[in-house]
Amino acid sequence: MARRRLLLVGEGNFSFAAALSETLEPSTTSLIATCLQRPADLGRDPVVGKNLRRLRERGAEVRFGVDCTQLADAFELHDREFDRIYFNFPHCGRKAGVAKNRELLAKFFQRSQDKTFHLEGALNHIFTRSLPFECFQPRIFRIRLGDQWFSFPEPEALKGKLNRRFLEAPSCHPIKTINEKLIAELGKAFPLKRLKCSFPLLSQGSTSVLTSWNRDILSAAFWIGLLEDNSNSESLTDGTTQDMDEFLMSFSELSLPHSPKRDDKEYAYEEGIYGQAKVCLRPSLLVHVQALIQAPDFLPGSLYILSGPVFRRCLILPFTMPAFHETLLILAFSRNLKDGCLQSVLDHLKRILDSLLTQTLLEGSELSSAVEFVLQPNGKDYVISVKCHNFDPDGAKDLIIGFVTISTISIIQKDQCFVFVSINLDLLAMLVWGISDWRMLWTFDNRFLRNFVPGKIEPFKSYSLYPPSYAHDVSFWLDEKKGFDELEFHTVAREVSQDTVISIEFLSRFQHAKTEQVSLCYRLIYQTCDKALTREQVASMQFQFRKEIQRRLHVIPR
Repeated sequence: MARRRLLLVGEGNFSFAAALSETLEPSTTSLIATCLQRPADLGRDPVVGKNLRRLRERGAEVRFGVDCTQLADAFELHDREFDRIYFNFPHCGRKAGVAKNRELLAKFFQRSQDKTFHLEGALNHIFTRSLPFECFQPRIFRIRLGDQWFSFPEPEALKGKLNRRFLEAPSCHPIKTINEKLIAELGKAFPLKRLKCSFPLLSQGSTSVLTSWNRDILSAAFWIGLLEDNSNSESLTDGTTQDMDEFLMSFSELSLPHSPKRDDKEYAYEEGIYGQAKVCLRPSLLVHVQALIQAPDFLPGSLYILSGPVFRRCLILPFTMPAFHETLLILAFSRNLKDGCLQSVLDHLKRILDSLLTQTLLEGSELSSAVEFVLQPNGKDYVISVKCHNFDPDGAKDLIIGFVTISTISIIQKDQCFVFVSINLDLLAMLVWGISDWRMLWTFDNRFLRNFVPGKIEPFKSYSLYPPSYAHDVSFWLDEKKGFDELEFHTVAREVSQDTVISIEFLSRFQHAKTEQVSLCYRLIYQTCDKALTREQVASMQFQFRKEIQRRLHVIPR
C-alpha cells in the first residue's frame, strides 16, 4: 500500500511539524514540511535548529523558500499529489491587515487553477456559553384544603414543568401571546366569558367525567399520592418546597377522605406522614366541562374560554409532549340551530388560525401551512389538522393541534347542543414562530424569551443549531407473565434522561429457539436543545435507564 503524503506549508520554526512527525509512522506516512524563509533568514534560532534535527531523525523532508501561493513552482508535475495539506494560522506576518491575509488565502486556494474561493453556502459560527446540564430534583408542592395541609412530589417526568405560569401576567411567553391573540380575534365574532383555571389536581372521583369524552385520556394521566403534611410552612425556606395555596380557588370537586386514625390498617404510617388519597394531574380541560355547563350562571350563546396547563403520559415523538397548554372553547346553542352555529364556529376559527399562521411569512412568500377540519368516522367530531412544510422539508407534515366535539347532554338541557373546541397552544406557537423543538418552550435559558417582543409575532431564531446527539441501544428479555408496557418504557426514559431522549426506535424482536423467551431491542437518541450534554452524562443516564426498566418493567437487560 502506498505511503500517505502530508504537506505542511507556512511553517515558522517547524515546531508543529516536529510534534506531528513524532505521532506518525515513517514506514506508512511521508511528511514534507516547508516554509517561505530561506535558511539564512531563520538565523541561529536554537528552537529552529532543534526542530529541524527532530524532523530529519524521523525521516521527514524539509524545504525552504516555498511560496504557498505558488506550489506548482515548488514541486515537479509527478510530485504534486498529497493526501493532506496543512496550513496553520495563515498570516502574512507582522501587522498585516485583514485584506492582505484574505488575499493570501485566496491565492493559496487557487493553486494556479484560476478558480476563485467559493463563498456560496458558507456559515458563520458563533459560539456562546450554554447552560450547564444539571440534574433537577423533583420539587415538593404543598397545598391547603380547608384547614389541612397536604404535600406531593413533582412527577419525575414533569420536573420543571409545574407552576411555570406562562399564561399569567406579566409573562411575555409566546404561549401567552398566541392565546391572547386567539381570544381577541374570537371576541370580534362571539360574546366572550373568560374563566380562570385552578391548579390541575383532580380527585379519583372527579375524573369519572373523562370517560364520557375520551376513554384513552384517563389511562395516560399522571397519578399522585397526596400526603398529610403537618409541618410548619414558614420553616420551609430551602427553596425546594412550592406553596400552592393561592392557586386553589375552589376544590369542592376534590373530595378527600378524612384524616385516618393511627390504627387504620388501610393507610401506611411512615415517619409521621399518612397516605391520604390518590389524585391525578388533569390530562385535559374537558374534565371541567360538566361543572361549567351545570353552573346556574351559564348562558347559551356566549363563548366560554378556559385556558391552562394539562399533563399526559405519552410516547417520545417529535410533536407529542407530556405537558402543554390547552385552550378550551365552550358554546351552547339551540338544537334547531346546530348546523348554522357549528359552521359559524368552524369558519371563524379557520380564518383566525390561518391568519396567525401567516404572520411570520415574508412578503411574497407562499402559505406554508393550511388549517383543515377533518371529520371523524363517528360523523360529528373533527380534528384540527395543519399541513406544515416548516418541519418536514421532504413533504407536508400533518399536525393535529386540536379537535372539535359536538354533544347533546340531554340530562342537563334537553333542547341544547354543545360544541367543545380544544386547541394545543404549544403546537400552535411552534407552528406560528417556527420553533422546531417543543422543549424550547419550557427552557430556563433567558436567551429564549429575548427572542420575543410582547404582543408581536416575528420569526424565531434558534441559538443552538448543531447540538450533539448520542445513540445507545438497549435489549432485554421480557417477562411473559408481566407483559410489556411500552408507554411506561417511554415514561421511564423521559424521567431518567430529563427529556433529553428525543427518539426511541424499535430495532428488532428475537425469540430464543429453545426457551421461546422473547427479547426486544430499542435505540435511544439523546440530545438537548438548550444545554451542554456530554457523552459521560449520557452514558450515566443509559446505565440508570437499564436499572429502572429492570425494576419497574420486570425485564432482564442483556
